[in-house]
Amino acid sequence: MEPYQYAIAIIGGAFAGALNTLAGNGSAITLTILTEIIGLPPNMANGTNRVGVFTQTVAGSLSFYRNGILKPLESISITVPCIIGAIGGVLTAVYVSNEQFKTVFSYMMVFMLFVILVKPKRWLRKTDLSQPRSPWIMIPAFLALGFYGGFIQMGMGVFFLVTMVLLARYGLTDANGVKNFVVAVYTLLVLAIFQWKGLIRWEVGAIIAIGQTAGGWFTAEYASKYKNADRWAYRLLIVVVVFAIIKLFNIHLFFL
Repeated sequence: MEPYQYAIAIIGGAFAGALNTLAGNGSAITLTILTEIIGLPPNMANGTNRVGVFTQTVAGSLSFYRNGILKPLESISITVPCIIGAIGGVLTAVYVSNEQFKTVFSYMMVFMLFVILVKPKRWLRKTDLSQPRSPWIMIPAFLALGFYGGFIQMGMGVFFLVTMVLLARYGLTDANGVKNFVVAVYTLLVLAIFQWKGLIRWEVGAIIAIGQTAGGWFTAEYASKYKNADRWAYRLLIVVVVFAIIKLFNIHLFFL
């Protein structure tokens, strides 16, 4: 790697870590760096990207836990199906290029934008677990989330937050705490499978992980302590999804 590539990897990783912790889709940044700047093939980039995802979500989880946001034992019913789904997703990813999934992902993002914008007050409410959710809905939802996260990870945070807020009725900050913990746990298994298939460049992943870990930690500290974090997380989520749609559909903006 050239010196400029190191700088881009660390700075881009920091932005990705911050985005992933508070909203999602930070992997759009890191995967672009790995493929376009460093030149890794898609499957190798997919595996290498998980190094920073793991260190960032561990750092974010520790911060959320230290500040009383994350309660790991209460997340078991979410974590287990996500892990099972992620194993299936990563076993698919080692044989299927994630390029083949981009068309589906593009239209999913458009749908997510409409879901996020409709009734915004739903996104600013506090966690309400007083009424248990049907396992016939929640288990398939988290299995699907795990599969997607294991397959490509890009956009996983957005889909996870939509599920947690609208189906499981979590507040955004609490949902972000659970998201970091769940992703950290299943990413450890995903890393093992990618390494088994020889699809991780550890030296490259470690460089990006420096930035991602710092970005994830400081953003989790902010979200844990700032009383309006839910509001800013919601705004950032909208921005992330809009920019993802613009990039995925190659929309060109012209400013007069």
